Formats: sequence, C-alpha cells, structure tokens
Amino acid sequence: MEYTQVPGGVCAAKGFSAAGVYCGIRKNHTKSDLALIQAEVRCAAAGVFTTNKVCGAPVKVDRAHLADGYAQAIIINSGNANTCAANGVALANECCGLVAEALHLSAEDVLPASTGVIGQPMTIEPFARGIPAAAKALNSTCAGSTAAAEAIMTTDTQKKEYAVEFVLGGKRCTLGAIGKGSGMIAPNMATMLEFYTTDVAITPALLHEALAAVVPDTYNQLSVDLDTSTNDTLILMASGLAGNPPITEENEDYHVFLAALLHIAAHMCALHASDGEGASHLITCEVAHAPDKKIARAVAKSVVCSNLFKAAVFGRDANWGRILCAIGYTPGDFSIDHVCVRLASAAGEVYVCENAAYHPYSEDEAATVLAEHDILVKVDMGAGESAAKAWGCDLTYDYVKINGDYRT
Repeated sequence: MEYTQVPGGVCAAKGFSAAGVYCGIRKNHTKSDLALIQAEVRCAAAGVFTTNKVCGAPVKVDRAHLADGYAQAIIINSGNANTCAANGVALANECCGLVAEALHLSAEDVLPASTGVIGQPMTIEPFARGIPAAAKALNSTCAGSTAAAEAIMTTDTQKKEYAVEFVLGGKRCTLGAIGKGSGMIAPNMATMLEFYTTDVAITPALLHEALAAVVPDTYNQLSVDLDTSTNDTLILMASGLAGNPPITEENEDYHVFLAALLHIAAHMCALHASDGEGASHLITCEVAHAPDKKIARAVAKSVVCSNLFKAAVFGRDANWGRILCAIGYTPGDFSIDHVCVRLASAAGEVYVCENAAYHPYSEDEAATVLAEHDILVKVDMGAGESAAKAWGCDLTYDYVKINGDYRT
C-alpha cells in the first residue's frame, strides 16, 4: 500500500474546513483556545472515548450524538476540561446549539470536545463570543487546519497534523488528522483529543469497525506517563465526497482504507510520544517473534512504560537490564529464555542482550546511539510469529516541573 503525504491536515479531504480563534477561556490572549471543524455534508462518523470512570461532559454528549452514526461539525476548546462541573452537560449541549445556529445544521450533528484543567467553573459567555467568530473564520486550506491544531494545544510544544492520499476504486482519496496531547497519556482506547477527516464513502458501521480495529495496535500502545485522561476523544468523520464506490462490506477497498487509517494513526502516535511533556527522546519499541499478538502488544507497552528505562534513556544509559525486567513483569504465559534486545537510532545499532543475558557491546557506541532523539528498542522474543509496536518517551526533570505547576 502506497501513501502520499499531502498538506492540509483535517482540511486535506474534500468537504472540510476548520478554524481556530481566541474566545477568552485562556488567560493568555496570545493563545487561541477554540477550534471548529465543519463538513459540507452530513458525514458518517465514529468515535472512541476515555475508559476513565470520571469522564468529561463532552464525552457524554458525543456518545449520545454519535448513536445514529452521523455528524457534521466538531467544536473543541482548550484551557478547561469541562469535567466534574454541575453544568457540564448542559453547557456542552448549549455549545452544540450555538454551532448549529451559526452553521445552519442540527445540534445533534455537532460533537463537542474539551481539554484543560479539571474541575474548574465554566460559563457559556466565551463560547457565545467565539463560536460565531470561528464560523466566520472557517477555511478549507492548510491555514484552517493549522489554526485548529494550534487552538487545541495545551502543554504541547508542537502542533500535530498529518494527511495522506491513497487510491480506492480508481478514485484519489484523502485522510487527514489533527491532535493534541503531551501528558495524561495512557489511553487504553484512543488518546487525548484526536480528530480525523476523510472523503472516503463508507457506511457508519464499517467506519466504526475500522476505528475499533486500528486503536488496539496504535493508540492503546501509546503512553507518556501512565495517566488516563478524563477527556480522551478520537472522532473520525467521512464525507464520502471522493467519489469512490461506497464501502458497504469488508472487501478489498475496506482493507485499503483500514491500512491507511492504521498508517496515519501510527504516525500520530509517534508525534504525541515525541512531544511528551518534558521529553527529549521518542522511544519506539518493536516486538517480534512473540507467542501471540496479545503478548507482543503487552511486552512492547511494558518497555515504553518503564519509568526506570525511560530515565535511563534520558541519561543515555544502555541499561538493558531494565528492559528485560519490564519484559519479565509483563502479564502472560511466555518464556524469556530466548529474548534478545537491540538499541538503534540514526547513529547505529548495538546488540545488548542475547537469550536474556548480557551481549558484549561498547558503552561508548551505545551512548552515541542513545544521543539521538528517536530511539528504537528491538525486542526479539524468539517464541512465535506475532509482532507489535509501542510508543513512549523518556522521563526528564522537566516532566515534574510542568506538572508541578500545571494549574498556574
């Protein structure tokens, strides 16, 4: 399957526009805090949400609005999570009503999302100002997507957007995304806030099925700090304007779309982990020859979640014992006797562990490998044919600094 990266993020696909404005939720007037994404037509839509028992009010509204499998707009604010507030659900519904009025569509086709501090009071006034302004600013070019991507950032240091083109039924199709999230990332479902748009024609049922199939190998394998957010939201809207034969069954076109969705989700996971709070390294763990898929996933995630190993990467210390330890406490029935580990980056590769024991290597070479930003941990379990990948980042002093004064 070949993909061509294209500019435009959530505006790359046919039929979508986006905007980002400042409405007054944040104290910082130089930082936009409200994003709007609109589709020209009513779209097939699907979503995956936080597994946290404490969930944001927008999550509750989204679940209700997606019950019929359709949506046409998304409204997102940063600076306040709209979580644990008595008026939260009513406020989220009122925001949907304001969007519906501004864009002349049904309030039930609007999906709200919020990110920021939990448990803070929130009023409708900023939205009453910002939603009409965002509607007027809607733009179907790259600028629209970028404005929206920047408006949803909190502790992110970089905007996150990506889009690819591929062919379905002889038609050029596009899938794009924007996302936010640098901390509170161990989703076990999706991640932080993530919004996908595509012009592929596909039924709501198969759109949901594709999203549910991709999440376990991507977003569920992503972690920065083992904290599951209250507001994790992943929404996918499909306008159907590419003109491909509608996907109504699990045929070849469905699997091409599924592969494209997997590709873009993996790319977004790497962007989020790379920009983890305080991070100086992206850590990717690839597990090969595991007994089964479940064990492969679990081992990969254990490695990227190990605080001891994350700290070792920050210190450029090839402490392979911490990797083996993380593999060893992973739940599941498997042997570690044939586990081999290599550390790799753009600077080269070092073989540090063979059959669960020390493999001679140069500490200097290892330090050079770990000096690069992107670090790859290759784990060969030597016990099967299954594989998996996980994404994380190192643990630095700055993580504590950022979260020590997050509210101030």
